[in-house]
Amino acid sequence: MKPSTLDSKEFDQYFSGTLSDYVRVIAWSPQGRMLGAASAAGEVALWQNDNLTTLQTGNDHSVDCLAFSHDGQFLAVGGQNGLVKIWQGTELIATLENAPAWVDQLAWSPNSHQLAFSLGRRVQVWNADTREIVVILNFESSSALGIDWRSDGKYLAIGGHQGIKVWNCRNWNQEPYILDIPSVSIAMAWSPDGKYLASGNMDRTITVVESKLLVSGNDPQPWVMRGFPGKIREIAWSDIGNQNGVPILACCSVDGIVVWEKSQDESLGWEATVLTNHVDIISAIAFAPNRLLLASAGADGWICLWKNAKQVSQILTGASDGFSCLAWHPQGNLLAAGGKEGELFIWAKTSRGQGFGRG
Repeated sequence: MKPSTLDSKEFDQYFSGTLSDYVRVIAWSPQGRMLGAASAAGEVALWQNDNLTTLQTGNDHSVDCLAFSHDGQFLAVGGQNGLVKIWQGTELIATLENAPAWVDQLAWSPNSHQLAFSLGRRVQVWNADTREIVVILNFESSSALGIDWRSDGKYLAIGGHQGIKVWNCRNWNQEPYILDIPSVSIAMAWSPDGKYLASGNMDRTITVVESKLLVSGNDPQPWVMRGFPGKIREIAWSDIGNQNGVPILACCSVDGIVVWEKSQDESLGWEATVLTNHVDIISAIAFAPNRLLLASAGADGWICLWKNAKQVSQILTGASDGFSCLAWHPQGNLLAAGGKEGELFIWAKTSRGQGFGRG
């Protein structure tokens, strides 16, 4: 389906700018006042009040991860040179040196100023209030390929070779709970309600486990979904439930998307719907807040918007060599995306929709 074949237009282009290289990562502040972006050349930029401000110029060391703290007070980035830098507004307040480790994963606690970031086979948790290391966690079996805090801040999950380890954040010394996967966990995320933990794996499978079973210490008996054409690149949860009240899980593999809904019939587990429209590899997927509107960004230069996670309602374009990442504004009224040639776009809900404000 080509962009020209669609009539509906819920989003219009609102802003465009450029970084000097491939946009590696973008993220909105939780209050929606700022958008952070980082490039493969090492640039870090902040979009605020319709202006793009450079926090860090390119240094030929890729910045690979970027995240705001839960209250938007701090922005953290990490990358190829092993540095973790933390800004408060536009002021650089801390630089953590970790060379020769390559920092490509980081995540803030959802309810404190604790920042977890990868250092090879270890993950360090650092407190931005005290400027001290809280704990160093040993993943052991491989480099940490994914870090995610549960929405209540009580558990921290780390994924990689042979599965996921989950630490109790109230007792870091306690042995972690383990979700065994006979492969490599590439993409991993808790559901927004904290009830499920999902992992997209190198062996072309998805593993989903109930949180309460995982942290009970007994055999968690996860669901395993198979039959994908390639490794699972990205997974995304909706933050609202289906008719059964369970969040929807989407994953992308090669140029296709599979949407999973939990059946009311426990014997059926999770039922799949396959979405196809992209003609090249899908690099990012994300659900809009409080809606079942799914966005997918591809190397084909298209961002597809899937109404009810079922059918394409609009296609956004503009990245000549393809899109690399995307992020929804916390209110769902703006959608940002980065391109492989350094493009940075923001689309806004049209006046025919609900209008928008930057929060």
